[in-house]
Amino acid sequence: MRNFILRRVFLGLFIVVFGALAVYTVIRSLPSSYVETIARQRASNPLSTKSYQEWIDQLNEVYGLNKGIIPGFIEWGGNAIQGDFGESWHYGVPVTEKFTEVIGISLIVNVITFFVQIVIAIPLGILAARKQYSATDYAVTVFALMGISLPTFFLATILKYVFSIRLGWFPLYGLTGRFYTTMTPFRQFLDQAYHMVLPIVTLTMLSVGGLMRYTRTNMLEVLNSDYIRTARAKGLPENVVINKHAFRNTLIPLITTLSYILPGMFTGSQITETMFQIPGIGYIAYQAMIRGDIPFAMFYLTFLLLLTQVSLLVADIMYAVVDPRIRVN
Repeated sequence: MRNFILRRVFLGLFIVVFGALAVYTVIRSLPSSYVETIARQRASNPLSTKSYQEWIDQLNEVYGLNKGIIPGFIEWGGNAIQGDFGESWHYGVPVTEKFTEVIGISLIVNVITFFVQIVIAIPLGILAARKQYSATDYAVTVFALMGISLPTFFLATILKYVFSIRLGWFPLYGLTGRFYTTMTPFRQFLDQAYHMVLPIVTLTMLSVGGLMRYTRTNMLEVLNSDYIRTARAKGLPENVVINKHAFRNTLIPLITTLSYILPGMFTGSQITETMFQIPGIGYIAYQAMIRGDIPFAMFYLTFLLLLTQVSLLVADIMYAVVDPRIRVN
């Protein structure tokens, strides 16, 4: 196991480095950037004595964009190894400071969504498999397919129209209300929780369908296995057959699916956060990337690459915890 973990760590680092290089190359090749926007603004100032091209040259030199892609990436990587990811061009503060400021919001929303998703999707997937081709199975399948098929922006718009505009039950956007600053700490907590309801419902409806279908498919495969028929032939109660024998073997493919949810917890949901204007890491990173903010975009995407490799490593270790046969092999 130790040698396996070491090999996976080195492979993960290799993927992160070359993934970061690919990201850096793409960002440097964008048709517009923060530098061009600022140069255009400064050149249009009546008090400016420099032309647009002079501002471009000066700002490129200040930000190191006058170097080639490989030298620029090596310089960025050397600073990143020391924990220096630079200052966000768009937000004007160190990248890590801005990240720390907004990550908590996305983490809370996605962790709640994760547990709600687990509580809903896995039991319904098992129930649909146990009652295959019944009305319950068809109802669960239709609900799952709706969640898989609906685009994020469409579902968020429908929920906002129904529950915010028509019914007025929830706020249309934002994380806090108008009188947030005058509230007590407990009331502020309730106000933020109230504003998070629709984003959490949106994320849950979008994510629960895939896990539900995946659980149903794998549970059906396990229930048709010989050892399940043997357990039933021995007279074991159905609950014991499902919960002790069938579900444990269903966990192995489920772990693969759940491992990809971990990066989403820390990287936010860009479309949902943007639709509801929740200032989480997804919304903040989106605003930075469309403005060509290279330092923040590089930190965010490299962090996502690293977190994905960590989640896959955790999934491989969990295989051995769930299935002893993997440890033997």
